[in-house]
Amino acid sequence: MIPIKTPVGAFKVWTKKFGNNPKMKVLLLHGGPGGTHEAFESFESYFPQEGIEFYEYDQLGSMLSDHPTDSSLWTTERFVEEVEQVRIALGMDKNNFYVLGHSWGGILAMEYALKYQANIKGLIISNMVSSIPQYVDYANNVLAKQMDPKIVDTIRLMESKKQYTNPRYMEILQPNYYEKHLCRTIPWPEPVVRAFSHINQEIYVMMQGPSEFGASGRLLNWDRSKDLPKIEVPTLTIGGEHDTMDPEHMKWMSTQVKRGRYLYCPNGSHCSMWDDQPHYFPGVIGFIKDVNAGKF
Repeated sequence: MIPIKTPVGAFKVWTKKFGNNPKMKVLLLHGGPGGTHEAFESFESYFPQEGIEFYEYDQLGSMLSDHPTDSSLWTTERFVEEVEQVRIALGMDKNNFYVLGHSWGGILAMEYALKYQANIKGLIISNMVSSIPQYVDYANNVLAKQMDPKIVDTIRLMESKKQYTNPRYMEILQPNYYEKHLCRTIPWPEPVVRAFSHINQEIYVMMQGPSEFGASGRLLNWDRSKDLPKIEVPTLTIGGEHDTMDPEHMKWMSTQVKRGRYLYCPNGSHCSMWDDQPHYFPGVIGFIKDVNAGKF
């Protein structure tokens, strides 16, 4: 449990360490916001035998960390300062510190890098675009058009009536959207089911909105696409063919940062670390080792 100072008081966040390597230490930033470290449990089957030290971590408000109720805490800027405090507490620096952010964690990783990249050795942006408006556009104009128009109409109608807690809403989204674009391993791996059942809905809805099918919360206008050239540390972007995010945009991101590489997961969706492990993990591990060896 790591103490975290915030504008409204002190709290603690949960971390769990795996392995021991003074040169390669990876901090995993989970999605959501309000998600949990459980979505990263697949890393436990790959990183240890490669000698990579890594940390699962529940951000403030998530699962095993403290759950303050002050809504002013749920901002990207405040989360960035939290990550910096976690880094310091874990004793990581530019000689060994790798940040891997998935989904919302990718937003957090980008924001952290734009402020604190002097402390980073390598940056990994997993399944996240650099613009929420672009994400919404892709959901509406690409993914929605691949679905049965009647299904889309039903989803839009229920959203217009704010019927997000209606069981029927999730019954429609699960087979038609989540199982095609969020995680294609059916049935869902048990850690993925657990992670979704433990989401802090208050934080998630406030920042992302009530559905993965687009965005409508505090992050609605978030866009760092023009700031990517400011990121100078070695950076890996990851996109899945069936992702909720546009894989071509994530490929483009790798050309905008100063030193980028793109990892494409042909069988992957948003959770490529679960449904396309044969591509995801060799690519991530190869990137970390290349940076460590000075070959990037």
